Amino acid sequence: MTKRIAVLMGGVSNERAVSLSSGRECARALRNAGYEVTEVDVGFDIAERLNALKPDVVFNALHGRYGEDGTIQGVLEFLRIPYTHSGVLASALAMDKHQAKIMFKAAGIPVTDHVIASRAEVARSHVMPPPYVVKPVADGSSNGIFMIKADQSHPPQEILGSDWKGGEHLMVERYIPGRELTCAVMGDVALGVTEIVTDLAFYNYEAKYVPGGSRHVIPADIQPKIYDKVQKMALKAHAALGCRGVSRTDFRFNDRTGGDGELVCLEINTQPGMTETSLVPEQARHAGHSFEELVTWMVEDASCNR
Repeated sequence: MTKRIAVLMGGVSNERAVSLSSGRECARALRNAGYEVTEVDVGFDIAERLNALKPDVVFNALHGRYGEDGTIQGVLEFLRIPYTHSGVLASALAMDKHQAKIMFKAAGIPVTDHVIASRAEVARSHVMPPPYVVKPVADGSSNGIFMIKADQSHPPQEILGSDWKGGEHLMVERYIPGRELTCAVMGDVALGVTEIVTDLAFYNYEAKYVPGGSRHVIPADIQPKIYDKVQKMALKAHAALGCRGVSRTDFRFNDRTGGDGELVCLEINTQPGMTETSLVPEQARHAGHSFEELVTWMVEDASCNR
């Protein structure tokens, strides 16, 4: 009997547009793989809609608040519908960058120094010596991130705007110069390491989603011992938070002239982008898995009690 899959997409977070793109491509690939697929643009009536649809599996293609923070995972656990990606606790921990760093440090994974402060405090004066990075504690797709350079006299004032959606408390973390690396985990296997190269100030929203904003180098052109270390750290981060299915962990590596070779874990993504040109599908393809094979594996891996 053909499995009926509900692909959850869209939603109400700042990352709605990204999620719609991920969801559509995953739905197309799942149909090509032979599943019966219904695309569901998620609203606050999602429990009633899923009760009516009665899918065999939910493919979670949501990003951001409600879809990535343990909320929808709790709904699916209550409804007893098997679902993809991580469960309630791992999703909540990963979404909160401060809590995730606490877990990483406890597991022996190096992270950047950081402080948590109100947006009023962050805007008033430097809460740590520049250069540093300001980011929401719980958001994704590089929304609301500001790079404060060494010679910048004032913190970002944009965070005081009436249109600010990044929360009342922000993370301020020490800036690590060098290279942006990322590595996905699929089950209990670390995939390839990608270097993300951009001509912009950093890997921001534009670099991620505007054509030509960045390029992905896989395998990353780094020393084999660093490549291996990134893979091991990605597996360790995945396990430290209790992640399931697919995750992607991001790193900074300071190999610049005069740098000390520092490698730190920035964050883990439990709902990484899932278009064919996104980082995880690229890494899966590098490991020999087509996009259809990747999403099929995720559906067959789905369960409750994650």
